[in-house]
Amino acid sequence: MSKNLKSDGTEKFFISIIGIVVIALVLKELSHIFIPFVIAYFLFFIFSPINDYLREKKIPLYAVLLLDIFVTAFVMWGVSSFIIGSFISFGDQIPGYADKLNKIVSDAAVTMHIRDPFFRYFSIQRIVSKIDYKLLAGGIFSSTFSVLGNILFVLFFFIFVVIGHNTTYEAIKNRFVFKKVKPELKEIKKKYKTSPEEPNNDYNQWISDKLNVERQEKEEKLAQTFKAITKQIQRYIILKIAINLSAGIVITFLLYLFGIDFAIIWGLFVFLFNFIPSIGSAIALVLPVVMTLLQYESITYALLIALILAAIQTLFFNIIETNLIGKRLNLNPLLILMSVLIWGYIWGIVGMLLSVPLTAIIKIIISNSESENMKFISDLMSKE
Repeated sequence: MSKNLKSDGTEKFFISIIGIVVIALVLKELSHIFIPFVIAYFLFFIFSPINDYLREKKIPLYAVLLLDIFVTAFVMWGVSSFIIGSFISFGDQIPGYADKLNKIVSDAAVTMHIRDPFFRYFSIQRIVSKIDYKLLAGGIFSSTFSVLGNILFVLFFFIFVVIGHNTTYEAIKNRFVFKKVKPELKEIKKKYKTSPEEPNNDYNQWISDKLNVERQEKEEKLAQTFKAITKQIQRYIILKIAINLSAGIVITFLLYLFGIDFAIIWGLFVFLFNFIPSIGSAIALVLPVVMTLLQYESITYALLIALILAAIQTLFFNIIETNLIGKRLNLNPLLILMSVLIWGYIWGIVGMLLSVPLTAIIKIIISNSESENMKFISDLMSKE
């Protein structure tokens, strides 16, 4: 008997592993569908508190949707305008920065007694001249249309997510309520049908009322669990975006005060890249430091900027984020690293950006389960 139980457990384990691998491959192959869908659901959670408030005020759903789309389009237009304007300005100043970079690399090679002509007579222009501009232009052109298509796809999904979320939620809730309550109804009947006499109509009515009360209690309990999961997901997404945005604004302001060029770009990178743990923070730190070095040709000043940015990122992402989000989610650092690598393999850079939010959401759902296996997985995913 014990051997059969062990074999059943082993089979379930390997079937689960195979199922996870198949799901990952499907997500990878159909990334052009799932990525916009996931982003649309993130938008839904972001707008959900405002949308719920407007719906309570009897605002029609079509008006709420139009407002959401307008706000999304306005934010995207504003961000893209900043990025395009900054890159155009950066393009105008490229020759000056290229000369400074050549001088810094050549001087460093002389100081370090490096005799390689590539470094001694370093020229970024020579490297750039080897680039196939036709291929590059074609890639940029196709990428631009791909991004525009994905944005429209996201908005398309977003409309249907807002319209259909409540129906989907009720269907899932009823499925799990029925699954949870049905096995317990037999136990409830056994519990109350203890009279040795033939039950009369009043007794049958009393049992029916009792069963309805028990059913309603189970339904309310499971409904509250689903609502708790939704609220935790909303809280995480909103807080994470707020923390990243605050850090990006602060760093943009400080870089502007220190006279660093393209401060808005570096602040935007801080907002985006800090969705990727460790790796993203390092990239968001290195880029403005390199710009400082090119702009002022001073290692001391570049190190000063590096220390200031490192202190700000530590404050926001190691202290504030840990207190507001980290303790509640309690994610294992090894799990975070693995999630970045796995989601990066599945969805590329977008997967890396979404890796921690997606992993956090999975943990929130698992931690609200009453299954012993799910609790074990939740413990493995936890930091403590």
